[in-house]
Amino acid sequence: MTPDMTAEMMRQLLREALLLAMPVLLLAAVVSFILSLFQTLTSLQDQTLSTVPRLATVALFLLLAMNWYISHLITYTRQLLVDLHRYIG
Repeated sequence: MTPDMTAEMMRQLLREALLLAMPVLLLAAVVSFILSLFQTLTSLQDQTLSTVPRLATVALFLLLAMNWYISHLITYTRQLLVDLHRYIG
């Protein structure tokens, strides 16, 4: 395996990781912003008020998007295994 092939494989891996993590991270950021705004406007300083809804929202999103995540990971793995002969020898 040449250094160029290794770099290309790592680029694809990082692209897939970013693509899979981005929706969850954006959702958590939006929910955190809304909850922080709500806490600021109402002067509530309870930590569970910001943590529990964020965790529940992310968990619900992951449950609803699980089919997309699994199909995307299967497609990536299939493509990696199809191109395996290029990387081995």
